[in-house]
Amino acid sequence: MKHNPPASPSHVSRREFITATSAALLAAGATTAKSAGASKLAINGGDKAVKVTVKRARRWGDLERERLNAMLEQNSLFYWKGPQTALALERFKKIYPFKYAHTCASGTAAIHIAVAATGVGPGDEVITSPITDIGTVIGVIYQQGVPVFADLGASTYNLDPADVERRITPKTKAIIAVHLCGNPCDMDALKAIADKHKLVLIEDACQAWGAKYRGQPIGAVGHIACWSLQDSKHITTGDGGMVASNDERFGPMLQKFGDKGGDRVKGGGFQSFATNYRMNELSAAFLAAQLERLEGIASKRAELGNLLTEKITGIPGIRPHQVHPEDRCVYWFYFMRFNTEAFRCNRAELVKALQAEGVSCSGGYINVPLHREPVFQNHGFFAGHWPVREMGLTKMDFTKHHTPEVEAILQNGIRFIIHEGMTEEYILGAAEAVRKAAKHYAV
Repeated sequence: MKHNPPASPSHVSRREFITATSAALLAAGATTAKSAGASKLAINGGDKAVKVTVKRARRWGDLERERLNAMLEQNSLFYWKGPQTALALERFKKIYPFKYAHTCASGTAAIHIAVAATGVGPGDEVITSPITDIGTVIGVIYQQGVPVFADLGASTYNLDPADVERRITPKTKAIIAVHLCGNPCDMDALKAIADKHKLVLIEDACQAWGAKYRGQPIGAVGHIACWSLQDSKHITTGDGGMVASNDERFGPMLQKFGDKGGDRVKGGGFQSFATNYRMNELSAAFLAAQLERLEGIASKRAELGNLLTEKITGIPGIRPHQVHPEDRCVYWFYFMRFNTEAFRCNRAELVKALQAEGVSCSGGYINVPLHREPVFQNHGFFAGHWPVREMGLTKMDFTKHHTPEVEAILQNGIRFIIHEGMTEEYILGAAEAVRKAAKHYAV
């Protein structure tokens, strides 16, 4: 059978050549335009890096309804020996292996209970983080203790153990380690310091439901651990808290310091003085249901945050959130820093560009380190006074308190929202947005 040779350019008519050439040029132009649109910032008219719409996952449903219906069959909503409180504590202890645990009204209440149980009194110093909610130190101040703010790790945003040790004095009574963003602190180092100086180590895990330190549930290293159930936390009762301990010195005291100082186990009247931080059965019912959701929520947040780190690592001028490879961070939020000297923009401009790309983010976290808030600068905690300072029990002057790394973190940090309703596609888009913006604004 005879085969015809392939056509050569000389066998193509002028009309066919023009048609083919025009099509090729149009295709090339479309590819170039598409490439340009992908690399051009959305804020300047380019395509968005994030292509998907993110919706919050439904936070409650049949699990909570079941517990609330059971609660409605009760004659009492009081916590002591209440069936919902008992179930909430049972489920909590399956996740967190503590001998002693006590439900309470808030994360602030949990930390106050812990501080009171350790015996912090007038003039005693408690070292903690300056990037945290004021609830971390409210209990310290109400016990007439003195907060001492240590500097933080540059990209862990947790206590720098070396700076903690530098700030220890003969008056130091305790350390409160804040697992900021749900990222575990260096607990082995902090525990070694606490043991060396005979200090109590309290874990503020209010943002860290489901986090793990070296593979173990958060809270197990310190002497007492505290959690928040406020509405913004990834499991919640609207407001509420939990405080727990395995230490025989403090565990039996948790209930007492959350319930007006009375011991409901041994009785014997009010041997201690405390406020009322009780959680009711309605909140406990909700907590029992929410604890059933915890592992799914925590693992998804960890997966998404770790993926973001993987995809933005190596971008010049960008510092990802640092998490130890053996730990599980649950990313109550994701914090990234950028080198201001590496970019031709300020933080507000960079954030605006990222938001235009479809990224849920904002500049910074809290406005200033806690010790720079007016109430600390004025030492005006009690009707404009601070009795322990006026009586000479402390020389602390928050106007002269310095934490330089903290100042830098708050100036060039960017907060990314991470939640369990997000998808891998969204995270990949967010990472691409960071890459685009970093390339566009690079010096």
